Parts: sequence; structure tokens; C-alpha cells
Amino acid sequence: MGSNKNKKRRRTAERPTTHPRNKYSDNPPDFAELASLYPSFKPFVFFGRDGRPRIDWTDFNATRELTRVLLLHDHRLNWWIPDGQLCPTVPNRSNYIHWIEDLLLSEIIAKTTKNGDKVRGFDIGTGANCIYPLLGASLLGWSFVGSDMTDVALEWAEKNVRDNPHISELIEIRKVEGGENTLPAKGSNNEALVSTKSEIDLTEDMAREGNACLNTGYYGPPILLGVVRDGEEFDFCMCNPPFFETMKEAGLNPKTSCGGTAAEMICPGGEKAFVTRIIEDSVTLRHTFRWYTSMLGRKSNLKLLTSKLWEVGATVVKTTEFVQGQTSRWGLAWSFLPPVKKILSSHVTEKSNLSFMLEGLERKLGAIHVLQSVEAYFRDAGALCRLNTSSFTVDITAKDDKSDANLKGESQNCDGVASCNDVREASGSSCLNCLSNDLSFRVSVFQQTPGTLLVKGSLQQKDGQVSGSLSPIFQRLEEVLKQKFYGEK
Repeated sequence: MGSNKNKKRRRTAERPTTHPRNKYSDNPPDFAELASLYPSFKPFVFFGRDGRPRIDWTDFNATRELTRVLLLHDHRLNWWIPDGQLCPTVPNRSNYIHWIEDLLLSEIIAKTTKNGDKVRGFDIGTGANCIYPLLGASLLGWSFVGSDMTDVALEWAEKNVRDNPHISELIEIRKVEGGENTLPAKGSNNEALVSTKSEIDLTEDMAREGNACLNTGYYGPPILLGVVRDGEEFDFCMCNPPFFETMKEAGLNPKTSCGGTAAEMICPGGEKAFVTRIIEDSVTLRHTFRWYTSMLGRKSNLKLLTSKLWEVGATVVKTTEFVQGQTSRWGLAWSFLPPVKKILSSHVTEKSNLSFMLEGLERKLGAIHVLQSVEAYFRDAGALCRLNTSSFTVDITAKDDKSDANLKGESQNCDGVASCNDVREASGSSCLNCLSNDLSFRVSVFQQTPGTLLVKGSLQQKDGQVSGSLSPIFQRLEEVLKQKFYGEK
């Protein structure tokens, strides 16, 4: 029993989860304790077969009440949102705050604002929940401007600020004005703001119509240009963008209920179009912000947007991954200020963690189907495999020359997964034959939404000499899985 517990602890430590400074990193919320302290939360708590207290994550009222009591109990914040508004998870949102704190403390770029040691942030689309300004102000004493455009969001964000007088002076809620032939706000730096529609009705019909315009840019209210005022300076901006293109897509995950209106959840072109507009605004605003940041829900967009940032002249680009349970999100940050520290190119250092996305799969195909195919592929290649269906991982150890050669494509024995004739590399040399020690790595599968899976590989050794060997193996695995699952559609 003790051995199994140690394995579970090691497995948890290996995955990126909560930020080490996050209040919940070592002490996750205790539902039983919270239920005993807050009677309003008690009806939502029940005990599973394992005796552990749980809540129904598909119940919006339960998740909203959990957020309320966590903010009150751990942060001394009074908070509420009306039915249907987006309900944030406190541990996940805290991760984003602490990552920005890391960026500011890193001194990669010099501090240029005139606020001394004070930090000022800008929350794009703060929502009725106003979660980032509330957490940033209460945890770190940061001041914020939180922007939004809907009357409900503005009303409740302002109420949540007023209900916390100890930090209310640190937070300004600013209305985004979106009008026909929109001109820059008085004193704005924007000299090239495109016109926007006077009333933005983000219905599914509009989102479908917007699909034809995905390659021509974002159509919606101002984001930064036209909202940021002349002479303002900020240390950072942050954003939880509308991840989806339609409300139907937003509702595909039946395992959670976080609410969310169309204005909060969807945008023609989805998060890619929305964050692309932030990038375009940042090109004009440039040094108005030390750091521009956004959260992303799709790793494929992270790669595309990172490439765009280098194209438009960003001097520094940083990324991170937030993992909460089986859900992954990514953070993207960039700056146009000259770096004061030398930054090694990502192409110089070998990566010991690799990943790729499988998107557009049939809904009947889940993480377990991909895991079984991964296990079959490496087992048929002669490697030792250990499948763990509870953690959605496969541990692989390449023990000898036979498995080395097979993983490189020297063997024809891949029938259970895909035809080697289509994916075999031209080189007949083994990608592992230069190693004197066993190659051991783990493949994990995370379900993002139905039909979208993240496949992640990580080395189990700390030896830098073997880190470069995982890349060709993982690239080949990606080819094989895509051939198998896309071919079965």
C-alpha cells in the first residue's frame, strides 16, 4: 500500500498542476470542512463510494456556491454573480495571476511604468465575476482596470468591487463603447481602428456568418485600442478570451457547468480571432504595456499565435501550461520592450516534454481509445508498456536494440495501429541506438472537449543526453495516431 501511495505522489508531482505559490497547491479545497462552516454550501456536498466529499460539477448552483465560499473563506472576498454568467474556478484563475507575477519578477524586460513598485494591470473582458482584479488586488495589492461591454457584466463587476471596500480603490470598471464607425476614444493611441457594429449580438447565427471572415480578422467591439486612454501605462494585460465560435461548441463538455453567456463564451473566429486582434492592438500600443498576455484553450492556436508574434516583431514570447484535473489551458505572453537578459532560443535547448493535439475526432473516440493505441504501438515495437486507465497514462521503456529499431521504423510489425509503409522514415538507423541506458518516458492523454484530445510525452530520466531522442519518436507517434484515427472517420 505504501508503495502505491508513493507512486501516486510521484505521478502527481510530474504533472504541471497548480502554481507552487497558489494557495491550493498543497491544500486543495476541503469540501467537508467548507460544508460544516458554510450551511449554504452543505446541500451541494455528497460522499462518493470512496468516502470522499464531492460536488456535482454539472450543477451551476454548486460550482457558483463553491466559488463564493472559497473567495470568502480563503481570500476574505464577498462575491456573487447572477444565473447564467460565467462562473470561474478559483484555483485555476489563481494560477494565471501567479504566472503573471512570475513574469513581472523575472526582470526579463525592464520596468518602464512610472508607478514605482506599484503594479497596474488591465483585465480584458472582466465579466460579472471580476475574478482577476479581485484576486490580484487581494493577493498582491495590484491595481486594475477591468473592461467589459454588457450592462449585466458592468453592473455586477462594479457590485463585486463595492462589496469589498478594503480593495475597491484599486479596481476601476471601464465600459467598452462599441459604435458604428467607431473612432478612437478621446486621447487614444489608436489611429487605425476599424469600424465595428453598433450592437454586437453574439448569437450562433452571427458566429456561423462570421466563419466566412475568419481569415480577414476580428469583427466586434474594441479590445485594447479605443479602450486604453492616452498616457496610460500598464505592467500587463490579461484575458480569458471567448474560446468558442458557437454556443453549441461551448456546450460540448457534459462533465462541467460553469455557465457563461454568448458574449463571454463565443466570438466569430473563436479565440484565435480574438487574440489575433489583441496582437494587432499591441503592435500599435507597443510599450503601453510591459507584458501582453492571454489564456488559450487550444494548443494548436498557441503555435499559430506564437508564429504571428515573431512576425510582428515581438522581442520576447513566453508560454506556459495550466493543468487542472484532465483539463489543460495555455498561457501566452509577449512584449515589445528590449530584453535585459539573454534568452536562449527554444531551438537551442532540447525539450524533455512534447505534445500534440488530435482534433476533429468522432465523439465516440475518447482518451482511453488513444491510450490503448499508444500502448499497442509501442508494445508491438518491442518496448515494455504499463497502461494506467485511472491516470490516463502509458509508461514506456525501450529496453534493447530490437525496440529501438522498431520505434524508428525498421520493423513492419505495426498492424494494430497503422501501416508502417506510410510513416516509415527514410533513415534505417535507430533513433535510440546512440544510448547506453534505457529510454523511459510517459505518454499522457487529456480530453479538452469531445473530439479534441491532447497527447503529451515526458521523459522519466533527468539525463540531458537522452532528451533529444524523444522528439523523433513522438513525431512518429503523432503521424501514426493521426493516420489511424483520422482514417477511421
